[in-house]
Amino acid sequence: MSRPLLIAALGNPGAQYRYHRHSAGFMVAEELCRRHGWGRWARRFSGLLLQAELCGRDVVMVMPQTYMNLSGDSIGPTARHFRVPVSRIIALHDEVEIPFGDVRLKQGGGLGGHNGLRSMERVLGSRDFWRVRVGVGRPADTRTDLADWVLSPFTEPAAEVEAMIATAASLVEDWVEEEG
Repeated sequence: MSRPLLIAALGNPGAQYRYHRHSAGFMVAEELCRRHGWGRWARRFSGLLLQAELCGRDVVMVMPQTYMNLSGDSIGPTARHFRVPVSRIIALHDEVEIPFGDVRLKQGGGLGGHNGLRSMERVLGSRDFWRVRVGVGRPADTRTDLADWVLSPFTEPAAEVEAMIATAASLVEDWVEEEG
């Protein structure tokens, strides 16, 4: 395998968090697996690891099985093992600063208080990795605690959530094609 691209899906492990806003990154990873027939996960580096080909490029996908604030403890060792530079890493994550349904690609910049991204920066020593930012928006009631909001299930119609996740997966495919 040539030097791969690293897809780092952020979320919280466990069935109880599967459809929560904070696990949007895991949902995008699962959509990519569904589209491409991937399913051979290995347990390594405190995460679930998959090696595959996407758009003719070698990719490694990791879903840390730590909690969000320790995601870097899985992603960092994975990146080092496969010798993936920060510029060839893309994080898939929820983003409260983007309205629900919007999906955006970004490289570097601020972390917006996202503890998974902070953990990645701490371990990688840089914030210059790419990101697919999956918009989960903010709660309508400004008194709602933001941590409670992201740690709760989507309340929007399932078809809208699925469309957003599909758009995010397509954005990852486009990035792999361009960056590979």
